[in-house]
Amino acid sequence: MSTDDSFAAAYREHYWAVSRFVARRLDAGEAHEVEEVVADVFSIAWRRRSELPEVPLPWLYAVARNCLANTVRGLGRRRRLLHRIGLNESAHGNQVVDSPDTERPGSWVHEALARLSPADQEALRLTTWEELGVDELAVALECSPGAAAMRLHRARRRLRAEIDRMQMNVTAGRAGAESRD
Repeated sequence: MSTDDSFAAAYREHYWAVSRFVARRLDAGEAHEVEEVVADVFSIAWRRRSELPEVPLPWLYAVARNCLANTVRGLGRRRRLLHRIGLNESAHGNQVVDSPDTERPGSWVHEALARLSPADQEALRLTTWEELGVDELAVALECSPGAAAMRLHRARRRLRAEIDRMQMNVTAGRAGAESRD
């Protein structure tokens, strides 16, 4: 199979997986950015099509992680500029605050995940959301399989500790509320 055919097959087979990968990592308000990041990923894959591995998805995830990092940095610069020149939403009264009862099911998992380091979050997301095995995780994280397995093990341990800590706080909060009744 030629490199052009390999690229075309990878594009057809993995476009939506890469799109979902990118969308889960960008804020909902930045949905228009998803298409741009995915286009960057596949333009890099096109330029480097001779380097496409036999199983390209983990490699595409690694490229997407780098493209996302560039996009997030650019969005941060844009937000800081808008804030500096006074074009932020709160300055014009457009700020929207969620109702207290709009908590999403399972939001406690997202809260515990958000308390972890970005590296731990990424290892957990790649294995859970993207369903990568340890060998594929190693490709996506650009490290050895042993290092990927260790990162995943440590990330899971830290997540478990955060969940336990959150449950202790909820239990302690309930006990204090009950004693006041």
